[in-house]
Amino acid sequence: MTESERPVAGAKARILVVDDSSLVRLYCRDVLEKAGFEVEQAINGIEAMEKVLEQTFDLVIVDVNMPRMDGFSFIRVLRGSASHVATLPALVVTTEAGPHDREEARAAGANFYLMKPVSESDLLRHVAVLTGAPQ
Repeated sequence: MTESERPVAGAKARILVVDDSSLVRLYCRDVLEKAGFEVEQAINGIEAMEKVLEQTFDLVIVDVNMPRMDGFSFIRVLRGSASHVATLPALVVTTEAGPHDREEARAAGANFYLMKPVSESDLLRHVAVLTGAPQ
C-alpha cells in the first residue's frame, strides 16, 4: 500500500470535485476515497452550486474551464452567497498556468491553486490543510 492509499485516520470530510473531465473526476475520487474522504462530483459550476446549497461539504475542488459556469465564476458566486457556503474552502486544480490565472483565482476567493497533472501527494496535502484532516 502506498502512502497515498493509506486511509487518513478519522477523515470523514465531504469533498465536491467539480470538473467537466470524467477522467479528472475519477482520478480525484479514487485518490480521495482511498484516503478516507467522501466524494461527490459535479460537471460544471451550475451543478456544483446546486449541490453545495443542498448538501454539506467541507471542500470543493474545482477546475477553471468548464461549460455553463467556469470555475472562477463558481467561486465568485460561492463567495458572494449569503449562506454558509460563502466560506467553503475552494481548491483550484487546472491546466491554466499563467500568472494572471493564479491572480484571478485568488481574486475570486480560491484558497489554493494547483496545476494539472496534480500528484496524489500534492492533492492529499492540500486537501488535508483545507479540511483539517490529519496528514
